[in-house]
Amino acid sequence: MIVDLNLGGVLIPGLLVLAFVALVATIAVIRLLSVAGIYRAFAYRPLVELATFAIIYGLLVQHLPSIGLLR
Repeated sequence: MIVDLNLGGVLIPGLLVLAFVALVATIAVIRLLSVAGIYRAFAYRPLVELATFAIIYGLLVQHLPSIGLLR
């Protein structure tokens, strides 16, 4: 179970925190693809960005609770 984050009495959902981490990781991956020149090979770039975000977010949701983080 992914718990909420308590910041000064304000509860932030754990999935929202994971979504923010996935967004930052997606930005980093897209920049790496752009620097490497691989990003030019894709016809519809927004779909690639969305798919990258979905994959990273899914991996975070699936694996972080199993290793003991966000439990």
